Amino acid sequence: MTRNTFDVVVIGAGPVGENVADRVAQGGLTVAIVERELVGGECSYWACMPTKALLRDTAALRAVHSLPGARAAVTGEPDVAATLARRDAFASHWHDDGQVTWLNQAGISLFRGVGRLSGPRTVEVTDTDGDRITLDARQAVVVATGSGALLPQIPGLAESAPWTSRDAAAAASIPARLAIIGGGVVGAEMATAFAALGSQVTMVARDGLLPAVEPFASDLVAEALKARGVALHLLTEPESVHRDESGTVRLALADGSTVEADDVLVATGRTPGTGDLGLEHVGLTPGAWLHVDESLRVVGPDGTPGDNAWLYAAGDVNRRALLTHQGKYQARALGDAIAARANGTPVDTTPWGRHAATADERAVPQVIFTDPEIASVGHTAASAEAAGLRIRAVEYDLGAVAGAALHADGYTGRAGMVVDEDRKVLVGFTMAGPDVAELLHAATIAITAEVPVDRLWHAVPAYPTISEIWLRLLEAYGRED
Repeated sequence: MTRNTFDVVVIGAGPVGENVADRVAQGGLTVAIVERELVGGECSYWACMPTKALLRDTAALRAVHSLPGARAAVTGEPDVAATLARRDAFASHWHDDGQVTWLNQAGISLFRGVGRLSGPRTVEVTDTDGDRITLDARQAVVVATGSGALLPQIPGLAESAPWTSRDAAAAASIPARLAIIGGGVVGAEMATAFAALGSQVTMVARDGLLPAVEPFASDLVAEALKARGVALHLLTEPESVHRDESGTVRLALADGSTVEADDVLVATGRTPGTGDLGLEHVGLTPGAWLHVDESLRVVGPDGTPGDNAWLYAAGDVNRRALLTHQGKYQARALGDAIAARANGTPVDTTPWGRHAATADERAVPQVIFTDPEIASVGHTAASAEAAGLRIRAVEYDLGAVAGAALHADGYTGRAGMVVDEDRKVLVGFTMAGPDVAELLHAATIAITAEVPVDRLWHAVPAYPTISEIWLRLLEAYGRED
């Protein structure tokens, strides 16, 4: 068996693994990366990029129809074939040549195959021909294997050829009828996309629609989905699923109703990509989420790395924040920490330190590309109270802001902020409305920098823009003398 030695070995060449490898390479270390599928990972081919491309054409069409002069110039329905073709282009037609070229330019060695831990600082790679190679790491092994779709144990579901998020993102055609199990981000975005492209969509969501966001935001999305013909079965779940000989899928729900569809998408959560990773060889549990310390070293039940101080985990696999941008943020901190330890320089894991992923706990931004878009960062009012903070939450009608009224006739939206009353700083911000995604970073900066509310009064929003919502929320909150 061939052996190669590097300073760092990264298992998983998605955006998180790529960023880890890049940071340690910039830190002067040699690095190998192992990938069993496509370099670029879930985000590039089955999540962020293709799904947002799938949503964009119909979002632009909705924007045109909200302006009378533009609306008069547009006739006909969306071109589904052109939409899917653009989606395919953003997924690089499921080829990773461009990503591999970047790895080569960055000086990162790629090994294709299944990477498994075989002992301390040792990764065994098995390629598609069954040939094996051993990679030894002088400094660290990083697990960046992400997560996969969770398939719930519903009788008949597995036998009914269900879609996962990957199937929806890469669909070659639009089914006439699509049932979606799950009301989270994936379910809500795909309901928006497929309804706009011609499917009759039915959603079945045991925990409600987008339960983790502010209620005003999920309510606006629910209203928009229903207006576009989506049937919502909330607070119930399938008791059984069956696909008959004609191809029709029937879902028998706990509330006694039945849903019929041509395909069924399961969007009920994620499972860690650790089942076939060899964790048992280093005293960890296969198939489990990996817990990490502030510098993203894997820790055991006692909260310490123990004998595995060389093992790190970044991205979905550590369950801190299942978002690509947060995984890349972790990768930067982790990569710099590995390089610092290798070079004998101090590692700063204090809150907001260079080698700490503090934002995972306090300032995670997210955009949900539904109609309307939801852009949020930090706490909701409910999560802030659950965290023990003494808060005050205020909301404002986004459609009443002059910039929003100019942006689109009948603009409907709402925004809210959550203030920590003891420190007088923002800890949460949510907007729901057309085209609010690009407004989010101002809120992310305010929360991350802990800008005092009194100072925010001096951050004057330009008029007439939708950003005037900041002034209106501050007025709703009130100013102390």
